[in-house]
Amino acid sequence: MRTRSGRKSWAVASRLFAVLAISGALWLGCTDRSEVPVAPQSDTIDKAAPADDQLLSLRNARVLEVAAVQERHTPVLMSRDQVVGTAIGVSENGTLVVKVYTKEPLLGHEVPESLDGVPVEVEVTGEFRAMRAGGGVSHTAKQTPPIQLGTSGGWRYDLANGYCCGGTLGSLVLKGGTQYVLSNYHVLEADIVNGGNSRVAQAGDPVIQPGLIDVACNAANAQNVATLSGIKSLPGSNVDAAIAAVIPGMVRTDGAILEIGTISSQTVAASIGQLVKKSGRTTALTRSKVSGLNATVSVSYENECAGGAAFTKTFTGQIVIANKASKFLAGGDSGSLMVEDVTTNPRAVGLLFAGSSTSAIANPIGQVLSFLGASMVGN
Repeated sequence: MRTRSGRKSWAVASRLFAVLAISGALWLGCTDRSEVPVAPQSDTIDKAAPADDQLLSLRNARVLEVAAVQERHTPVLMSRDQVVGTAIGVSENGTLVVKVYTKEPLLGHEVPESLDGVPVEVEVTGEFRAMRAGGGVSHTAKQTPPIQLGTSGGWRYDLANGYCCGGTLGSLVLKGGTQYVLSNYHVLEADIVNGGNSRVAQAGDPVIQPGLIDVACNAANAQNVATLSGIKSLPGSNVDAAIAAVIPGMVRTDGAILEIGTISSQTVAASIGQLVKKSGRTTALTRSKVSGLNATVSVSYENECAGGAAFTKTFTGQIVIANKASKFLAGGDSGSLMVEDVTTNPRAVGLLFAGSSTSAIANPIGQVLSFLGASMVGN
């Protein structure tokens, strides 16, 4: 996931510093790093019934039963070398299953065919990577203020040990009467050691658009649009999130997102099979569907853009999204807001932060907003 400019001593490449395990599956954070120039019928989807108890969300009683089975067996499943994660999923015939993610195809019977009567489905995902780093609209170009979100951005000083980094400025939230840009911790606040750049991210530091990776690692070619809040969600919380206070006049106050437009101020819980979309720095506007719920992920992070000492964090209750050939989420898309795939004022579903070439992962938006004490800006 690293691309190099071939220019002297500093390099431009995808920032891949978080290694995650989805209940065992190995994932890495979706940032960009750059070389710096100098079963039963109740298990079946009822597409005609929109009521909450018919959606395959964590409000559905049968989904909760399967979740209990998944959680009970996850520690043993994850002890197997090739198993990298678990979640709740749905088979091709619409039956709820326990999904087991693996690095490579299994050769024997390392995983049972069922657990407590619930079918098991194995999916080869390989390793997953944190992805911060298309379409007719450029998501990497410097915009004329006030900017729209779903765009390239990051911490102004996000370079160390020969690399600069960046990701996606995802959406707008409201906290205490102030508007903030929402992104990931590992996009905005991850530098917590003096290390390669002799500084750490702290409250009041500028957030720029585009990110360093899209301006040849020279912040003078970008513009300050917000200032860091100093809230660091990791390693202590269950979300990878950060916010930066908007500099007046620099970000649209309606929270419009490139190629999506304005969103709803309301949110919606994820459900299996739910159609979703996102607007991000690298892959622009993309669409997919939720493939798993209640995922457990173990994530290893670096403490700065490159070369910082690592810590490991385990997340629970995460959302898994289909990401075939990295067409939904790729390096540089970390921080993107995932919303329901409707035309007008979609509701937020999750905050994307990691993935592989087969699957992506998001924090449920309710967890993110609860941690921050914030609400979505929207209609």
